[in-house]
Amino acid sequence: MLPIPAVLLRYIEGLKAHDVDKIVGTTSPALCFIAATRVLSQAEFRAMISALYAGFPDWHYDHDPVEIHGERYAVKWRQGGTHTGTWAMPGMAPIPATGKTVRIPEHYFHYRVEGDWITEIHPEAIPGGAPRGILEQIGVALPPL
Repeated sequence: MLPIPAVLLRYIEGLKAHDVDKIVGTTSPALCFIAATRVLSQAEFRAMISALYAGFPDWHYDHDPVEIHGERYAVKWRQGGTHTGTWAMPGMAPIPATGKTVRIPEHYFHYRVEGDWITEIHPEAIPGGAPRGILEQIGVALPPL
C-alpha cells in the first residue's frame, strides 16, 4: 500500500482546524476544484472555504481513512454545522444566520496530488451535497438545476 502524501494529511489537518491558509497552502496555484456546476480556481476555493467558516463557525469534519482510487486519493467525509453567521458565498447574496443545523450526506472527495501540491479536488456529486444541500437545509429558494 502506498503511503498517504504528507500534503494531503496537512490539508485534512487544516480543514479540521479551520486554518484557511494551511488548507490553501497545500493546493497548487493552478488548483481545479471541480464542483457540480463549475470549476473553481485556487482563489475561488479560498473564498468558498472562508465564507463557509464565517457562516458556520462550528463546521466540523469526520472522515474515514484515506483510500486510493486509481490515480487519485479519496476521503469519505461527513460534515456539517450550524448557520450562526452570515454566509456570503462568492457570486451569491449574503445569507443572514438562520440558526439551522446542516448535515451533508457522507460522500467521497477525490484528490489528485502531484509532488507537494494538491492539484485537483473533485467532490462526488450526490443529492444533498454542498453547496446546494446547505442551501436546501437552511431554507433558501434554489434555482432549477
